[in-house]
Amino acid sequence: MNEIIFLIGEDEVDGGFSAQALGEPIFTFGKDKNELLSNIREAIECHFDEGTAPKIIRLHYVHEEVFAA
Repeated sequence: MNEIIFLIGEDEVDGGFSAQALGEPIFTFGKDKNELLSNIREAIECHFDEGTAPKIIRLHYVHEEVFAA
């Protein structure tokens, strides 16, 4: 695996950001973007065996907005 993609969303309940990997059971969160990036790296290190982790981490930020019609 050369690359892994994370969907990033704002956590409306606790604040901060949540991250979910596509195709892998990896979930994490952070109170700000710096903590989120650190937690994503740590989660990847824990999930993959040494030398098998993806070389590229792609973040896809999802922003959902709801308004009255």
